[in-house]
Amino acid sequence: MFREAACASDAVRAQLQYDTAAIAAIGAEVRRLAPRAVITCARGSSDHAATYAKYLIETRAGVLTASAAPSVSSVYGVSQDLRGCLFIAISQSGRSPDLLASVASAKSAGATVLALCNSPDAPLVSAADLVIQLRAGVETSVAATKSYLATLAALIRLIAAWTQDTALESAVENLPVQMDQTWALDWSAALPPLRLAEHLYVVGRGLGLGAAQEAALKCKETCGLHAEAFSSAELRHGPYTLLGEGFPALLFAQRDATASGVEALACELSRRGVAVMIAGLQDAQAQDARSAGAIVLPSIATTAEVAPILLVQSAYRLIATLAVRRGFDPDRPAHLRKVTETV
Repeated sequence: MFREAACASDAVRAQLQYDTAAIAAIGAEVRRLAPRAVITCARGSSDHAATYAKYLIETRAGVLTASAAPSVSSVYGVSQDLRGCLFIAISQSGRSPDLLASVASAKSAGATVLALCNSPDAPLVSAADLVIQLRAGVETSVAATKSYLATLAALIRLIAAWTQDTALESAVENLPVQMDQTWALDWSAALPPLRLAEHLYVVGRGLGLGAAQEAALKCKETCGLHAEAFSSAELRHGPYTLLGEGFPALLFAQRDATASGVEALACELSRRGVAVMIAGLQDAQAQDARSAGAIVLPSIATTAEVAPILLVQSAYRLIATLAVRRGFDPDRPAHLRKVTETV
């Protein structure tokens, strides 16, 4: 896990080297389609990437984006009217029966299917109308890292090509270098509050919510740490009451309109005695959070769209180290397999 997360930038470099023309063509095809809605379909880490895709598509392309429930087609056998819709299937292996059933149902219901997949020979690739290769290469650890980060990079490039957003395209061009810089950042200050913790909230908002979901999952599967992800707004609707001494919170912020609310939450929780760790703040906000007692984790200054990729990569390094400190093998989580096939 540690080695694979460290080399995730190589996957993005490979995408930039090989897929520019293909992604530009897919972007043009999506513009021609002018989808009335986008449906994402994924499980696990790939579904967290789909959360990121939702916010990216709705804020950049202005198109309603919703997550499919695979069991609607794979278990209930119900077909929906998806004429004029773009159906984005995201998978590392591209082999899960429920995902393939959903893709087949979507195509028969009139959708255009776009697959993001890390296995070029997967059934998902053959079934899709459009394909973006993740180019993460072989991933040995059960906990997916580089394929997840490669998915986010591919999604940015897709939306940039679709919307003809040159600023977004430029942000990705510099991403591999930023990822290498991010991997060198020291998040070890978060280890003491987390080493003996039994519960954790991981908090983000907007573009950063998927990053929070992904970090929480990795804490569960590799560290034996019960972690749940929440929007910083949703946290106040009930879950907030559980936070206190011995129940820490890890917060992610990106430099957009959501940052002030995440920073305010960090300060509020810190003053209540909650062990708060926060990453992604600008300098003035970071100083306010630090003054309130929060542990401010270092981050690279970047755009709001790129920030979740860098924050997750730093989180991967922290979590791989934390797993070992808690006595777990992060590469071989109990009771899990690399390819999960659900119906």
